[in-house]
Amino acid sequence: MAETRQLESKATGPLAGVRVLDLTSVVNGAYATQILADQGADVIKLEDPGSGRGAGGDIMRWAGHVPEGTPRDMGPIFLAINRNKRSVVLDLKQESARRAIRRLIRSCDVFAASIRYEGLKRLGLGYEDVKAIRPDIVYVHAAGYGSDGPYAGEPAYDDLIQSASGLADVLPRTDGNPTPRILPTLVADKVSGLFMAQAVTAALLHRARTGEGQFVEVPMLECVTSFLLVEHLYDHTWEPAIGQWGYQRVINPYRKPFATKDGYIGLLPYTDRQWDQFFEVAGFGEQIKQDPRFADYATRAKHTHELYALVEEAAATKTTQEWLDLLKPLSIPVVKTNRMDDLDAEPHLKAVGFFQTYEHPEAGRYRAMKPPVKFSRTPANIRRHPPRLGEHTDEILAEVRDGEEA
Repeated sequence: MAETRQLESKATGPLAGVRVLDLTSVVNGAYATQILADQGADVIKLEDPGSGRGAGGDIMRWAGHVPEGTPRDMGPIFLAINRNKRSVVLDLKQESARRAIRRLIRSCDVFAASIRYEGLKRLGLGYEDVKAIRPDIVYVHAAGYGSDGPYAGEPAYDDLIQSASGLADVLPRTDGNPTPRILPTLVADKVSGLFMAQAVTAALLHRARTGEGQFVEVPMLECVTSFLLVEHLYDHTWEPAIGQWGYQRVINPYRKPFATKDGYIGLLPYTDRQWDQFFEVAGFGEQIKQDPRFADYATRAKHTHELYALVEEAAATKTTQEWLDLLKPLSIPVVKTNRMDDLDAEPHLKAVGFFQTYEHPEAGRYRAMKPPVKFSRTPANIRRHPPRLGEHTDEILAEVRDGEEA
């Protein structure tokens, strides 16, 4: 059984001293604010008590399975993206709650929300409303679509953004099956969350230099489309276009883990020398040298299907460990392909302490993934368990002098 770690006592990350009022939920915004929290920010997660039909709070609290006897509001995805936060429950339909949130805003550096903007304005929480309370606020809105376009204000979730961004067209261009398909990971939510976290820190830097807050819009469709088209704009980079959408090396059905005698490897020789060395140790050296399709980078790039097909053929001639032993000394990029079941024993992840076990006072033992980015002077850390719904309401309201008129 893994050793149980203790929470650290104080924030040591580069954002220590920054306070974030967090009106995000689900994955996109919550992933972003956890990154800020891991990096030291005091993130106050504002949650709703519920309408009577639901149990209230972030809907991700209730997604997934929990062990017998574990509180139902501590679902696995919620635990993965809500540590280092404090939860306060306020019913913003009540005037007392609206007074409390105004006091909270005055104490915060960042206002982060993923509620649709018209809804925020109806609550009196549009940018101009919040700026009137805290003039230098960094106000960051995670939107589905940019406010300048015809989809502004429409609801957006990962499935919709994958569909709208062109992401669902990547697999059809790879395997020839024309049916659009959504990738089985919440890539649109998580990519947008990364954009959001970066945007917050950039806006905080601007404020530190100038004293000026600002409104920052982080639209999912634009973020994910720009992420996708880094490589897949390809021949449509030029005006007029000179060829295809999609980087041909990547939209290649042979770009995949390659089967060995006893498993799979991830393998990518990249330079001319690495390709020569790989095929030499694979026993295909003379064949490759005599084939004009693979003479140099430019010609190889035009024949990646055939090249990767040869790699697939070669990979099957040895075991995974034999390939690792042969290719690592040559600095040819190679790795054992892991199933999810293999990750617990993955040597590198074990060595860096990637999985960490904690004891939640009510939810019991759970695993966290340590903050992946390493700061030499201001390390990110884990100092709070993911919160129960409303766990810190009294504590937080006391901090902003509950009872004082805003």
